[in-house]
Amino acid sequence: MILISHRGNIIGKKPQLENSPGYIDEAIAKGYDVEIDLWRVNDDWLLGHDEPQYEIDLNWISKRSIKLWVHCKNVEALSYLIINKKESRNINYFWHESDTVTLTSLGYIWAFPGKQPIESSIAVMPELENDSLQRCIGVCSDYISNY
Repeated sequence: MILISHRGNIIGKKPQLENSPGYIDEAIAKGYDVEIDLWRVNDDWLLGHDEPQYEIDLNWISKRSIKLWVHCKNVEALSYLIINKKESRNINYFWHESDTVTLTSLGYIWAFPGKQPIESSIAVMPELENDSLQRCIGVCSDYISNY
């Protein structure tokens, strides 16, 4: 089972720390993958959920790419990663809003809460809808230590 920390959270939401580079690194150091929120603004890369907050560079993501699930928060981030395949080839990125599922760039099914069971998918926040994890291959949660 792939265990994915939502924005760096492990034992519950911590909005003041979510998506900060240090917080993400802490979750990775504890053995978790991490879903991050990525923005591209004026040729800069930033992390943040509702707005861009923490400036990083694409190299920061590339160094951690094996552990990151990159949620592109604006079209500029998504377009850049699609167009610049050489730079993004190892980055697992996706775009979604309220779709039932989306497919990540590395071919994983990312499933919206309440849509399980879906074969070979990543169950996102299954605790919100008491989703079955019977057929999924991974979980993304603010409470990932519970899984």
